[in-house]
Amino acid sequence: MSYAFVKRATTIALPAALLVATWAALHKVQFLSAPERELAFYAPWLALSGGLMLSLAFNRGRVFLALVMVGFFYLFARCYPLSDQYLPRTIYLFDSILIPVNLLLLCFMRERGVFTQPGRMRLGFLGLQAVVVFWVVRYPQDYSSIPELISLPLSNARLLQGFAIPQLGLLLFLVCGGLISIRVLKRRNPIDVALLGTLVSLAIVLNRIGTDFVPPLFVAAAVLLLTISVLQDSHSMAFTDDLTGLPSRRALNEQVMGLPRRYVVAMLDVDHFKRFNDTYGHDVGDQVLKMVGSRIAAVKGGGKPFRYGGEEFTVIFPRKDLKEVTSHLEELRQTIGSYQLWIRGSDRPKDAEAGKAKRGAAGGGKSVSVTISIGVAASSDNMRTPAEVIKAADKALYRAKQRGRNQIAT
Repeated sequence: MSYAFVKRATTIALPAALLVATWAALHKVQFLSAPERELAFYAPWLALSGGLMLSLAFNRGRVFLALVMVGFFYLFARCYPLSDQYLPRTIYLFDSILIPVNLLLLCFMRERGVFTQPGRMRLGFLGLQAVVVFWVVRYPQDYSSIPELISLPLSNARLLQGFAIPQLGLLLFLVCGGLISIRVLKRRNPIDVALLGTLVSLAIVLNRIGTDFVPPLFVAAAVLLLTISVLQDSHSMAFTDDLTGLPSRRALNEQVMGLPRRYVVAMLDVDHFKRFNDTYGHDVGDQVLKMVGSRIAAVKGGGKPFRYGGEEFTVIFPRKDLKEVTSHLEELRQTIGSYQLWIRGSDRPKDAEAGKAKRGAAGGGKSVSVTISIGVAASSDNMRTPAEVIKAADKALYRAKQRGRNQIAT
């Protein structure tokens, strides 16, 4: 099981498990005592205070804005329970269209911090929406047609009759949820996953807004999802190499502390990388490292890849010996050596598919190839500590370089 698969599964499994647990708790809360049930209504505020402080501490503007939006949503849901009266009905209808749109925008926005100029502009944008809703609520004689327009049915399908959310809002939740899901599948960013979970949670709340414990429990779940995503994202930044997506050297230092007695360490280095950088530039050098990193991430034999630093990588094979891993490393070396890397020209489209089409056209760019050298060492009675094995693998890598590069040395 590859590191990338484990990382993807963990990022998505935790929010999914939290939503399932919230749904299960919904059927258990009725058995609580009266004071405990009363506490459930304050749970979102407790979670929100912690989430806001954490997002401020880690300067995560997207999460901060999402939490502010969720907080105001819950405040109005508590102060103005849904009824046929104009004010609560109008606020509910605006929530049904503004929540999915704002979560979609936050998902596709770049992180710009909280109190930076872009962060203040985004906060002002949320404030402007609140002003518009207030204006419509304040002057019903002039703007009552707006909530009526939002509540108009788009279809007479019987399936849609069972939803409390207006059909326009339901359509926006489905469209925005689909777009966020695509983003999640492509990037697998913890904050994007949390925004998707928040979208699902608030859709459940809006559809069952009149049920006693649905709003507090699922709003609290949404807040926890966003709060946890800050920790996941910060951990990812600390322990994952930003360029290649592989675990960083810090992650390697933690990994080696839990190694079994029998393991193999491979040190890999891109041949003539400095000369390659000087010839083609650092942008092309980054392309090389990304390509090499992606191939190392797919190494077979149960190897765990890391970026050691610069153009050097490390692969650890727990509970393996040299004979078991040599063929996998040789396959990796050949795969990288045979790969034709097409150099991005200044006119190459940024879109990946358009870039592939241009690359495949006649005369569509220049291709180069790179090779790697690999040094391998295994734990033994003479080398028991990871530091000693890594040092031995590094010496073997040096021998591979001395012998002409593009080979494996043990």
